[in-house]
Amino acid sequence: MKFLKSFGQFWYDFIIGDDWKIAVAVVLALVALYVAMTVELFGDTGLTLLGGVLLVVAFAISLAIDVRPKKQ
Repeated sequence: MKFLKSFGQFWYDFIIGDDWKIAVAVVLALVALYVAMTVELFGDTGLTLLGGVLLVVAFAISLAIDVRPKKQ
């Protein structure tokens, strides 16, 4: 049982890490990319560019949420 707990903790730390918002943003970006792929919205190059842009935008939004000033 200790092995399973350690295994689960490793994967949680590996995937989620320090900031769960980045992990959620990446998953949402990958889901959007998958949807674009299944409806054949773009070709291979377009999907590659869309995936890169989605990941950068998702990270930027997550970063903007973290650095916004706190309301007092």
